This record gives sequence, structure tokens and C-alpha cells, in this order.
Amino acid sequence: MNLRLTALAAVLATAAATTLAGCGGDGGSASAAADGTVTLRVGDQKGASIRSLLGAAGELNGTAYKISWSQFTSGPPILEAVNAGAVDFGSVGNTPPIFAAAARSKIVIVGATDIRLDGQAILVPKGSALRSPAELRGKKVAVAKGSSAHGHLLNVLKKNGLDLSQIQAQYLQPSDALAALSSGRIDAWATWEPYTAQAEAQTGARILVNGTGYINGYGFQITSRKALDDKGRTAALKDFLARCRRAVLWSNAHQKQWAAIWAKDTGLPLPVAQKAVERRLARVVPLDAAVTSAEQQLANTFTDADVLPGKVEIADFVDPRFNGTVPVS
Repeated sequence: MNLRLTALAAVLATAAATTLAGCGGDGGSASAAADGTVTLRVGDQKGASIRSLLGAAGELNGTAYKISWSQFTSGPPILEAVNAGAVDFGSVGNTPPIFAAAARSKIVIVGATDIRLDGQAILVPKGSALRSPAELRGKKVAVAKGSSAHGHLLNVLKKNGLDLSQIQAQYLQPSDALAALSSGRIDAWATWEPYTAQAEAQTGARILVNGTGYINGYGFQITSRKALDDKGRTAALKDFLARCRRAVLWSNAHQKQWAAIWAKDTGLPLPVAQKAVERRLARVVPLDAAVTSAEQQLANTFTDADVLPGKVEIADFVDPRFNGTVPVS
């Protein structure tokens, strides 16, 4: 997937941007940003809002820098914006960084979470006769290209003796895929939370197979090489990432409270949000050899399926300098 600046311009033109000013400081690590002259530009994702999570956890107060927010529809355009220097930080799933790395983007992975895989699922409609992944042969399967669900689907097919050429892949975004599943125009849908819980509740869809044993559950926090070359911005990034990590732990400990906020933020029914939150419980993990190896294996899956042209070296895009802000469990 090439990074297209024309597409980026269209995304940024429709992004909603606001600025939050903070005061105070966190000591020596943020001293370069403590005069308030640094503005950290954060790419936020609709339906998976960092801003909402940080606000709910009380982590937006007392920053030594300003924050400007731009909203995007999904992970890939956030990484396009990071590569183009339009934003400094974004949080995405396990697959967008692979496509960005294949395009030689100037992105850097600086943080990771490990999310439960119960809601990473291939769904079938209510009443479907399909009972095993091997029965997907010849079927119409919807998936968002370049998403975590795309990698999940590839691995499910591979481990069940199939490949992409043996199904009818339908590259659809979640809203279109949900409509197609509801109307019977597709036989299965590879997706993630909260769409899994939404499809179950609204259409009676059934999970054919979840992500356990097929894909890693990592989510990644991303910045740019240019941002890391700036002392003040790096200090702000370190503080902001630590706040994100504490907010993840807060959401784990306050699931009902976070589900209610998330439901209001997304318009999802509360029971759907509650189920999605439970399935998306996450651990904050350091960027170590195990994380890099698992992500490399996923990248190799895309290369082996001829989805990517050539091998991607994930280690070239990983910087563990902020591992020190990973909470001790």
C-alpha cells in the first residue's frame, strides 16, 4: 500500500481538530516541553478514541505541553499523517504498521499493548451452515484490507489448508460489511471489536473462529523519526505515552464506567459496548524481542500471501526507548 499525499490531504481536510492546553510539569524528563511551547499533535481514531479514554481516566490534566487532536476513520490514514509530518502520535492495530513499513514510511513503533483475542473474529450469519474454517472454501468473505482482520483471515486460511485464491474476498469497510452480512450478500466477515459484538447483537451473527492461536493481539503506539529528533517533542511523547498506558490500566479496572463512556462516544448500545470492552481487555507490554518476533511473523504472512511486495523488517521500525514507562505488573 503506497502512502498517497492526495488521500492524506482529503483526510486532513475533514479531520476535526481542537486544542487542549495544559499547565504544570512532570520534572526533568519533560523540562524541554515545560514552557508550554510544544504542541503534541495526536491522531485519534473514530470508535477507538485515545482522547475519550484519557479524559475518562483523568489523564488529560496537568500536561506541560499543548495537545492538538485530529480525528481519522482508521489506522492507515493516521500512519499516512505520521509519515507526512502532519501528526506526531497515533495508536493503531497490529497490521497498519506492517503496510506502512512496506511503503518505507518514516514511522517508529514506540509502545505496545496486548489485547485479548476473543473479539477478533470471523463471523457467519445467523442460521449459517458453516461450522469450521475449512468450509470457507469458495465462500464470499468480507474483510477490511490492511486491517488486523486481514491478517487474521490469512492465518485462518493458511492453518486450514486454504489461501486467498480459494475464497471470494470482499474488501469492505466495517459499515458496508455489516450491511452485507445482514442482507446475506456475504457468507462470512472477518472483523474486530466493537463490530463483532455489534453484529452478534443486531443480526444474530455467530463467531466461526476467533483470533486465539491465529494472530497476535498487539496494538501499537506510533510516532515519527522527525518527532524523536526533537528534544522537547520527545519529552512530550514520553509523558503522553505514560498517560496512555495508565489509562489502559484504568479501563481494565473500571470496565462498566468505561463501557458507558464508550457507548455514549460511539452511539453503540450499552450492552454491546460492555461486551466489547470485556473482550478488549489489554496488557501494557514492553517492546521486546517477543513482540517484534510476533509482528515479524504477521508481516511474513502478508508477504507469503503476495499481499506485500517483498519482506518487511519490523525491527527496523521499533524503538524501545520508552519501555521505562511500562507499568510494573
